[in-house]
Amino acid sequence: MTGGPASSFWCERAWVGGAVVDQVRVEVDDAGLVAAVETGAARRAGDVELGGVTFPAASNAHSHAFHRILRGRTHNMGVGSFWTWREQMYAAAGALTPELYEELATAVFAEMVVAGWTSVAEFHYVHHQPDGQAYDDAHAMERALARAAIAAGIRLTLLDTCYLAGGFDAPLSAEQTRFGDSDVHAWLSRLASLREAFAADFDPSQVSIGAALHSVRGVPEADLAVIANDLPQDIPLHVHLSEQPAENEACVQATGLTPTMLLHKYGLISNRLSAVHATHLTDEDIRVLGAAGATVVMCPTTEADLADGIGPAARLRAAGATIALGTDQHAVVDPWLEMRGLEHGERLGSGERGHFTPADLHHAASDAGSHAQFREAPGLAVGMVCDLMTVEPASIRTAGSRAGQLALSATAQDVKNVIVGGRILAHNEQHTELGDPGALLVEAIAAVDNAATKTPQEGTR
Repeated sequence: MTGGPASSFWCERAWVGGAVVDQVRVEVDDAGLVAAVETGAARRAGDVELGGVTFPAASNAHSHAFHRILRGRTHNMGVGSFWTWREQMYAAAGALTPELYEELATAVFAEMVVAGWTSVAEFHYVHHQPDGQAYDDAHAMERALARAAIAAGIRLTLLDTCYLAGGFDAPLSAEQTRFGDSDVHAWLSRLASLREAFAADFDPSQVSIGAALHSVRGVPEADLAVIANDLPQDIPLHVHLSEQPAENEACVQATGLTPTMLLHKYGLISNRLSAVHATHLTDEDIRVLGAAGATVVMCPTTEADLADGIGPAARLRAAGATIALGTDQHAVVDPWLEMRGLEHGERLGSGERGHFTPADLHHAASDAGSHAQFREAPGLAVGMVCDLMTVEPASIRTAGSRAGQLALSATAQDVKNVIVGGRILAHNEQHTELGDPGALLVEAIAAVDNAATKTPQEGTR
């Protein structure tokens, strides 16, 4: 990000304290934090005016940047499933180099910014060369993602992922080789090295490191005990959990436990855990996740696209879990559609309306996603991060909507301005420094396609 933050904004209307109020003046300090908020205030000389309705920006709690390649390409397979989609995902991963990934991720992160996402938890497992050998710089792929985030101005929490097995009692497949490390100790060592390198090279408010377990099928049970004992406690931990019934069935067959209860056995269910999807849970799973105060990251547009099912979001929240939102495979990059999808899933499953209020949806999109990244939440209160998005309330989608209910009518197309740390980084779907994300995506995806055609990897095509 270039330049310093604006010193003050005047919002025509803004979301303050869980409701939309008129004429909100916001002062921002040099660190990009909210220093003062005044409602019913007149605009002053020097204030940057934000028309429409201003909301806290969204915090993306689950992303795989390279999955963006697959949008609109996986729908001609006839009867398919998550597992057939996964084969095309492996092919996309096999073509990536650090240079290509930086170009692609820059475009994807720019797309996120213009849509209103200002931070992202990147669930990253494309660590090594396609044959599994480390790059000369062991953190080349991770640095590529960090540079991409800095170019786009998004706050990145890079979740370095432990991926050691291809299934219960199964080695990594050829397609998965570049995702893995030699063993759990090698992963922990590489994670420690990555944390040290990034702490030296990057501002933690811009780029930070967390950890992830790919899934219970990707990390052998014996290694869960090692991770529970040796993983540093000061970083977030994420895991794909019970996305598919087949995962649950395999876990029960191999261990006698559901994925949730297997993690619970080793003390890995806690309030620092973010369980992604959690679509197919037992009553006991829900109780354990809720009692621990875990975060559950729902990705409604991806879960619909992959036919995963509708997760028990309302029951999880009632049990004590926090619900956050993510874009996962980026079938859609739109916080408003993820918010709407969360409530719509509950309506479809229950036959009743009104499970998540607009305030609940904004909390899931903003505060909860920040918590999942161990970041301060965005918003309009003193001390909060000045990450904001303004929405047009009179578009063909939003005209007539009550301002406090825009979560049920707006889309990313209605986001007019996006502010990150007091800096305006997007205006009318254009990135103020990178231009049109669509053009960036076209060029980046074409480059990956070209590389895949020229140098297909054995076992991935």
